[in-house]
Amino acid sequence: MQETLDFPDLLRLIDERSAAFRAAVASAPDLGTQVPTCPEWTLFDLAQHLGEGRRAWAATIGAGPDATAKIPAPRGDATAPREREALLVWLAESTQLMLDALRAAGPDRGCWAWWGTSQSPKTCGAVARHQLHEIAVHTYDAQLTVGAPEALPEEVALDGVEEFVFTLCTTTKAWPHEPAVIEYRTTQGRSWRNWLSGDGARAARLSASSLPAVAAAGEVPEVIDASIEGPASELVLAFYGRVPLESLKLDDNRGVFDLFVAWEP
Repeated sequence: MQETLDFPDLLRLIDERSAAFRAAVASAPDLGTQVPTCPEWTLFDLAQHLGEGRRAWAATIGAGPDATAKIPAPRGDATAPREREALLVWLAESTQLMLDALRAAGPDRGCWAWWGTSQSPKTCGAVARHQLHEIAVHTYDAQLTVGAPEALPEEVALDGVEEFVFTLCTTTKAWPHEPAVIEYRTTQGRSWRNWLSGDGARAARLSASSLPAVAAAGEVPEVIDASIEGPASELVLAFYGRVPLESLKLDDNRGVFDLFVAWEP
């Protein structure tokens, strides 16, 4: 399995996860059922959020690299129909509008994005990547609501760990505590590291060769202040608050995680 999803794969997986979301909506006995992981929303509310958001992103991508804010969906287009079959059609159209906008723009064109000074670029490719993982997590929400939760597909989950770490866990704003190093490990064998310091927070994927069991002669191994390990799907779901961190393997200093979660750069 490739380590980074390319643009066609991102679009393919957005389409697949969106179809899985619609399948969950189609199977629900009642669209008024409360979503356990988003308790302020019903399943209909979740569907409306997903569709409205994809239409807004289609408009934002279409506005080009000079856009300075997220563009609302055109008036009237963002109204989700209450009738189930019409809602499913509207959801499919919402996804297609965003996919069409992404294909027309291509991965390298600039695009407004909310993630400031993180390591993720402000490009249509990075937007597509984040959209995949937002849709994937909301698909889990919908599946959980109808009593049929599924783990995120492995290729989605592995990319999701990295996208979260690079987009939400990096910044140029100074870390206000003692310097620290956090490591994220998947049971599938991939790992990432966060370095937190007065220069901010940066991250990198670790190759197998960069993880020696014993430091070479004369080398001082880097001290890992905290680490978290689990299947990639569980890591992503924990990152987004869908499962508790305690469901994963937490090593060393839990306090570092608590400080990092509480930090709002």
